[in-house]
Amino acid sequence: MTERTPLLHYRLSASVNESELRSPPAGPVPERQPGGPRQRRTPAQRQRQKLSTFFGVVIPTLLSMFSVVVFLRIGFVVGQSGLYQAIAMFLVAYLIISMTVLSVCAISTNGALDAGGAYYMISRALGPEFGGSIGLMFFLANVCGSALYVLGLVEAIVGSFGMPEGQFGVIVLPSGYWWSLLYGTAITLLCLLVCLVGAHIYAKATFIIFLVVMFVLGTIFVSFFAVRPQTITLPTSATRNPTMNATGPVAPTTANFTGFKLDTLLGNLQADYTVDYTTGTMMSFATVFAVMFNGCTGIMAGSNMSGDLKSPSSSIPRGTITAVIFTFIIYNLLSVLIACSCDRVLLQKDYSFLTDINIWHPFVTIGVYSSTLSAAMSNLIGASRILYALARDDLFGKALSPAKRTSQSGNPWVSVLISWFLVQLVLFSGKLNTIASIVTIFFLLVYAAVDLACLALEWASAPNFRPTFRYFTWHTCVLGIVGCAIMMFLINAIYASASIAFMLLLLLLIHYLSPTSSWGYISQALIFHQVRKYLLMLDVRKDHVKFWRPQILLMVSNPRSSVGLITFINDIKKSGLYVLGHVQLGDLNTLPSDPLQSQYDSWLSLVDHLNIKAFVNLTLADSVRHGVQHLLFISGLGGMRPNTLILGFYDDCLPKDRLVDPSLPFSQSTDPSEPSQELEQDSGELGDGKVLGAQEYVAIIADAMKMLKNVVLARYFNNFDRTQVLSPPSSSPWKGAVYVDVWPVNLLRPDSCSYVDTCSLFLLQLACILNMVRGWKKATLRLFLCVEEGRSVRGSEEKLGQLLKELRIKRQGKWGKKHNTMHLSDDYLSAVNKLILDQARPPPAVRFLYLPRPPADTRRYTSYLHQLELLTRDLGPTLLIHGVTPVITTDL
Repeated sequence: MTERTPLLHYRLSASVNESELRSPPAGPVPERQPGGPRQRRTPAQRQRQKLSTFFGVVIPTLLSMFSVVVFLRIGFVVGQSGLYQAIAMFLVAYLIISMTVLSVCAISTNGALDAGGAYYMISRALGPEFGGSIGLMFFLANVCGSALYVLGLVEAIVGSFGMPEGQFGVIVLPSGYWWSLLYGTAITLLCLLVCLVGAHIYAKATFIIFLVVMFVLGTIFVSFFAVRPQTITLPTSATRNPTMNATGPVAPTTANFTGFKLDTLLGNLQADYTVDYTTGTMMSFATVFAVMFNGCTGIMAGSNMSGDLKSPSSSIPRGTITAVIFTFIIYNLLSVLIACSCDRVLLQKDYSFLTDINIWHPFVTIGVYSSTLSAAMSNLIGASRILYALARDDLFGKALSPAKRTSQSGNPWVSVLISWFLVQLVLFSGKLNTIASIVTIFFLLVYAAVDLACLALEWASAPNFRPTFRYFTWHTCVLGIVGCAIMMFLINAIYASASIAFMLLLLLLIHYLSPTSSWGYISQALIFHQVRKYLLMLDVRKDHVKFWRPQILLMVSNPRSSVGLITFINDIKKSGLYVLGHVQLGDLNTLPSDPLQSQYDSWLSLVDHLNIKAFVNLTLADSVRHGVQHLLFISGLGGMRPNTLILGFYDDCLPKDRLVDPSLPFSQSTDPSEPSQELEQDSGELGDGKVLGAQEYVAIIADAMKMLKNVVLARYFNNFDRTQVLSPPSSSPWKGAVYVDVWPVNLLRPDSCSYVDTCSLFLLQLACILNMVRGWKKATLRLFLCVEEGRSVRGSEEKLGQLLKELRIKRQGKWGKKHNTMHLSDDYLSAVNKLILDQARPPPAVRFLYLPRPPADTRRYTSYLHQLELLTRDLGPTLLIHGVTPVITTDL
């Protein structure tokens, strides 16, 4: 045994990543026609090159995170907020994204990833509603992010080669809003051409850009030590916004690069928010943080390439964490160096000062162009992959169907074109800082959703959620969600509220319009997890009559003919347990498989069609009696078990098909007396089939009472239509009134007129519950009692009135004389039946009658059933009710 232990351990460990071994190739999946086989991949698709961790994750993530902020806005952040708040901003931002990175790593190592990045993770974890809504938000975030980086590049180009309007000199590039829009359009066209070629060419282009950016960053760090202090001329647009001093407004035209000086550092420690010279708006912590956070929103760049990676489950965690750590170090080092060597005016009035202090000015210009161009391409290609994944999943129907088209190499070129067009529309906003808040909020919302997905998977405790990356807990997920939510509203409460409202609108739209997916719904796992805990807390020893409610097991033989009864019983359950039970005759020993497994979907379709809140429980037994016993024993869990058994009456009424909807999965029977072949393989069930004899039927009633279950027999509900009953025509002689007749006396006991025993009170309780249901609130309860001849009706009425007052039951009382007899003859039962019919003017919608216990002598079962048949003949919808447990109390 000890020698085999290492081998066993190896196999168990290998099984954790078995999904990766079986995972389908990432990237675009060929379309499949409904009902047809999946199309084979073309040779070009099979041989398509995949990206490594460094090329597919590290480089795109680094370039997306550096981009605009590191070259064009690092001085803006320190100059406006000071070194203390700048470092605090980076700590907060990286704390938020680090929590999200941990969630991304956990989800990405829990199985195979396909194209779509964060959308794929969220949709497969939380279901199509959250996945689709967040996926669309993430798509828009990437579109706006791409436009943001294009505008940053335009700003750098105009700052280098353009001249402000009205200034004399040689104008290399004309400036202005429309010229900037033209430059942005040209840049997006360049990005479009690269993305249309494919991810592999994009990876090669970004590698070259990465080398350039790293070299430029090196020259920037060297410049702080190598360049001597100097005076720098500020941009003309910055000098138009004067600052205040003791003598009045002054528009500085120059600022100083002081080199490393303590005075310079002390002057840059505290915040000094001023007007942003590019937009003319007053800055604050929130607005500066919004701009700065764009340098942290590239953490999904590698995840977006999940369909083009060789091994996304291992590449995404390693590459993303590496890029996050590296950028965090660079940002903080640059902040400290800038605060020690540049005065505040330079940082606030010249966002391109790194060019002026570099050992060779064009280096920074090249770095700005390269990084922003790469980030713009990264967001554009990421947006196209998300849109392609959304289209392929058919969450938005035909609206996105063109985006499914791909080239022979698998590149979703239509999605690229759509994304490029939307980026072009965003460019009309004109300024980088204008859309920075919108982009930041979109990304924060997506990050919060990723954390929520990981939190839901962790809380659901699903056995299949076992990521190989374990450096996360539910605490990190909650911290990420809270951090993202707080920062969203600090940046812009209006934009944050609008984006959340838009996401919820999308969620509802997808929930009601999209087809059912096979991805799994995290809501079901969470509900299961919580329900199990609450069921364990539901202690039957703490049950109290004050909180009693009916928990019903309704035995259904032929569901097609039982629609009226099923819908009526749904009205009297009073938020209690409602189970549809069905017994099929058979012996599992003689069958190849359980025949009931294939029938559950049909029963659940019936429940959905009738819009009732019920469970389904089917059983296989050698007799109906044993099957009902099984269901009474095993239905429910803990404190949620049936306490009331309802049976159809045993008579010769032919079943009628009440389901006329052809879309239901039930077969349409030509003969209404035939049971549904969809749900029944044998007609030997309660009520309709005569395989069940009268003796066995009464034995079932006796068994239920022995098990301390209340029993209800339902007769004449074959033609019951709830809608017609509750909405009678106003032209009827009774002016549309609805009545419910209640007879809480044992009519099979001529010598008894008691109405205060347990059974009578249970009957009153059910009638009162029915009268509390919305559709039955306007119905009038008519209470019928019998008094012995010669006794005072007035005294009995006062006694009853006091009881009903204590029970808070409104009623109309009627009294009838009953003659005592020594035995139950057919004539007596017919007379009682006639008495019930004569008292009912106008006729009621339903009657509640007292059901006596079956006789102790089993030989009298047939006679007992005959008596019930005579008593209820031609009464219309009638419930014979017997209660065995107290259900009413007058105490608070």
